[in-house]
Amino acid sequence: MLSTDKIIKDRLPKHIAIIMDGNGRWAKARGEHRIVGHQNGVEAVRQTVEGAAELGISYLTLYAFSTENWNRPQDEVLSLMSLLVDAIDHETPTLMKNNVRLKAIGDLGTLPDEVRLKLDGTIQKTEVNTGLTLVLALSYSARWEIVDAVKQIALKTKNGELSVEEIDSSLFENYLTTKGIPDPELVIRTSGEYRISNFLLWQIAYSEFYFAELFWPDFNKEELCKAILDYQNRERRFGKISEQVNNK
Repeated sequence: MLSTDKIIKDRLPKHIAIIMDGNGRWAKARGEHRIVGHQNGVEAVRQTVEGAAELGISYLTLYAFSTENWNRPQDEVLSLMSLLVDAIDHETPTLMKNNVRLKAIGDLGTLPDEVRLKLDGTIQKTEVNTGLTLVLALSYSARWEIVDAVKQIALKTKNGELSVEEIDSSLFENYLTTKGIPDPELVIRTSGEYRISNFLLWQIAYSEFYFAELFWPDFNKEELCKAILDYQNRERRFGKISEQVNNK
């Protein structure tokens, strides 16, 4: 029996976030340049997006490029940007076919003009779609996001548009780049690393974590199903005890 057949459809996580890790090590293990790993990682993205859409997941966030990634060797960064442009261009028809809506979060103003142009074009073209919302975290840093939200709130408070008493968790969330997107119930990280890596620090306060040993290019629909099955076998208590959760 395939893992897909074991999944309980009415207990799917509404939002899955993935830290796609291990492209470089996947390539190194094969004696290839790191960019070859990134190229093969595109197929894993395709498989994961298709799998999430087929299952009926509402939101899928992929950590595609962090602000720290700008510190990598320039040739790798340039290759990644070129790969990103090509991937967005080539995958737009597939997103339309699968009724997938594209969004992006992060310090998008730091992206090259060509990337932003392609990204904005696909976001606009797919905004009519009503299925899976695919969120790309690009030039993203959770600390940057939180500090930026604080700056926005501080400025409005200084200008008399907000009072200190109005500031609470709900208001704060409206100034994050994920405004309108539910917090992820499940966070997946590949490559056997056990780190959050500055990803959605506010939003993952009550997320379940799933760590896969394989590198990202080897991730596929079946691996996504395994992660969801693992999630469905957990009890989510949110600070309560088991008896309170089970007697709801």
